[in-house]
Amino acid sequence: MTLYEEWKDMLENQSDETFEDFWKEYSDAEMTIYGYVLSHHKTHLKGTIAELSEKFKCKPAIFVGFLDGVETSLKKPIKIEEMADDTEIDLSIDFEKLYFNMQKADAPHLFGLPEWEKVLTDEQREKITKDFKRSKIYHAPVKIGRNDPCPCGSGKKYKNCCGKNA
Repeated sequence: MTLYEEWKDMLENQSDETFEDFWKEYSDAEMTIYGYVLSHHKTHLKGTIAELSEKFKCKPAIFVGFLDGVETSLKKPIKIEEMADDTEIDLSIDFEKLYFNMQKADAPHLFGLPEWEKVLTDEQREKITKDFKRSKIYHAPVKIGRNDPCPCGSGKKYKNCCGKNA
């Protein structure tokens, strides 16, 4: 079983008895890792999975869970599904994207970390928050007119194609 599979197994197979302890363990590790990453934002987080999980005092699968969460904010993609204890990583994080994604994940405990003040200015954080809120605004779909080209790509008018029975 890969570390990613172990992480997914841990994530999906919590019982009522283990759920709270699991999320506390993960959240504590996540806060510690993000605190470090933000405090050292001018350098990359580098090392093997084993070294980094030891550094942050968490299980390797929990560290891979952190990687699973940060993956969409990286400048260079990583192959998280293939990671093992000896896998070397060198994370280059897009911090503006990370701040946006933390908003998207509804994680105020992360985007509210005081370490952000040294990474992004107040103005940058406010702009990213506004951009995130704008991205959630619902836009009604444009109504297709009877004589408009059919959106299916047939080249016919809507009334003679997909709109025929509408």
